[in-house]
Amino acid sequence: MSVTSFLSLGVPEPLAAVLSADGKTEAFAIQRDTLPDSLAGRDVLGRGRTGSGKTIAFALPLVARLASSGTATRPARPRGLVLAPTRELATQIAATVKPLADAVGLSVTTIFGGVSQKPQEQAMRRGVDIVVACPGRLEDLQKQGVVDLGAVEIAVLDEADHMADLGFLPGVTRILAATPANGQRLLFSATLDRGVDKLVKRFLHDAVSHSVDESSVPQGVMTHRVFLVPDGGAKTELVRHLASGRGRRIMFTRTKHQAKRLAKQLTASGIPAVDLQGNLSQNARERNLAAFGADPDAGGVRVLVATDVAARGVHVDDVELVVHVDPPVEHKAYLHRSGRTARAGAEGVVVTVALDEQRRDVVDLLRGAKLKVPFESVAAGDDTVSTLVGDPAPHVKPAPVAAPAQGGGGRSGGRGGERGSRGGRGGSGGRGAQGGQSGRGAQGGRSGRSDASATADRHPRTGGSDASRLDNRDVSTGEGRQKGARGDAPRGDQRGGGQRNGQRDGAPRKSGQHSGGQRKGGQHGQSAHSAAPQSGRTASGTPTIGATVGSLHSRGPRRASRPTGR
Repeated sequence: MSVTSFLSLGVPEPLAAVLSADGKTEAFAIQRDTLPDSLAGRDVLGRGRTGSGKTIAFALPLVARLASSGTATRPARPRGLVLAPTRELATQIAATVKPLADAVGLSVTTIFGGVSQKPQEQAMRRGVDIVVACPGRLEDLQKQGVVDLGAVEIAVLDEADHMADLGFLPGVTRILAATPANGQRLLFSATLDRGVDKLVKRFLHDAVSHSVDESSVPQGVMTHRVFLVPDGGAKTELVRHLASGRGRRIMFTRTKHQAKRLAKQLTASGIPAVDLQGNLSQNARERNLAAFGADPDAGGVRVLVATDVAARGVHVDDVELVVHVDPPVEHKAYLHRSGRTARAGAEGVVVTVALDEQRRDVVDLLRGAKLKVPFESVAAGDDTVSTLVGDPAPHVKPAPVAAPAQGGGGRSGGRGGERGSRGGRGGSGGRGAQGGQSGRGAQGGRSGRSDASATADRHPRTGGSDASRLDNRDVSTGEGRQKGARGDAPRGDQRGGGQRNGQRDGAPRKSGQHSGGQRKGGQHGQSAHSAAPQSGRTASGTPTIGATVGSLHSRGPRRASRPTGR
């Protein structure tokens, strides 16, 4: 098949030059099929598997048509809108769009929950051409009058089927209804079920439909294997061996607690790993993803342990292995997890680790994914596993644990935690080893609860998977604006992690100070995973490997510990 250049498809030369500088000179199938129509102003429905190049397929016409429209940028009235289901996906879309926009003098910003809305308000007041947003926070800012969608010329809906899975379609419907009816709409989705077809019928006019690579798994590029183990101990050893190779690998677990625990265990065993799961603050997520995407020789890590939060919308180059440490419940999750490797024509291996009693469930899972994979009974030291893993990466000695605080460290730790960081717990407060109160200080400190509001599973009553809880805050109520939500609050009377009496964007009021420090420092503003060293352990609970591995895991406030009497 002949090579199709972007210039031959009608892409403006400045934009083609940006892609060429990034090594992208040949259009993928979905780009080749959709660009002539989308660049001409037609509404487009694009269907393609994960990793097929959909982001560039809509980023190019979005930037090119806005650059040529001649409309001035106005405060609070963006001209281009991209809706995405998750913060991670929104961030990655913006990273793709921004270089293209910079080349033609357009501006881009992201809008999503889990972070302070002040920078988003400031960006809108300055005037922004393109907004990449999650539905909940965008609707929230609409209601506050910060954003007006009446000037949107091009609206893009990415991962529409995932929007439906997470229950976002009512909010998406209201947002699209607020954009001009004569604007161009581009909708990209892997499927048209669960209400996506209703969006297509209502908002796309005379749309051109393109379906590319409908098979969910690229044949001949992705290799699937199932490793059977007899018990949990054998599984632990096998997973550690699979994690020990030199290439990047993502290991998926069923729950956020398992992801956090496995990342710590691997790090403690000399295999630096970071986690990505719903209890992490937005800053910690971004830091861990950056560490995973960085060169291991320059401080990066090779292993990401994740829940289904990372199954869609997270792209890191050169992931050679995906391991289903816990087989997912249904085949869609299996396919999206597996799609983190073998992207853009690269090769990759997907391994499912299963106990004997899970055999029937895995058979059903693979049948749903339309895959036939033989089961292999293996042990961690087998040649089969060693050949797959290849040469192990150098063992990294865990950093030494911090010494426990002495004597009255509880009280001083509590005060230091409260005052060391504006709105959060600072310093490296201690827990009294002998007598005294056992208030805790947190290592490093954090800015109140504004980071921790990125944890979507702070609504424990909603149930559902870790992925659905993660993003349910992006629904019409706004990410983090429900009862118990913190950090998105524009008013100081919403509780922050730093103190009970309220804060604004992490800055404490004076009423938050407390001379004793034990209750205010220990109960309010304490990050459960950033607690002070206990029994000789580090603040994160295990030794960490460098700054990129020692991420802060933030969740809600805890009651201060009582005096131990020791």
